[in-house]
Amino acid sequence: MAGEHVINVTDDSFQDQVVGSSVPVIADFWAEWCGPCKRIAPLLDEVATEYDGKVKIAKVDVDSNPQIASSFGIRSIPTLLFFHNGEVVDQVIGIVPKDQITDKVDKMIA
Repeated sequence: MAGEHVINVTDDSFQDQVVGSSVPVIADFWAEWCGPCKRIAPLLDEVATEYDGKVKIAKVDVDSNPQIASSFGIRSIPTLLFFHNGEVVDQVIGIVPKDQITDKVDKMIA
């Protein structure tokens, strides 16, 4: 369920791909059965394409990777966690307009 500029991460790869990333990361916590998750995915694909090289989108399937979802207290999906320099700096829960996501990205890369 990842687009060209979106990566899938797991409990094992999260530390390297997200926390250790040299660019800001939006971690998208989702599940295959989640309708709202499927509706926000195209927006994240657009953001990933528009900000290619400036921000990374990392998808975390909460069913396959419960450890990382639990460690961040994810209770509702979709949840987007915005990471900058390995730290969570913002979050969005549920479906939001694309401009709300890009506003947060712009703040991270400013």
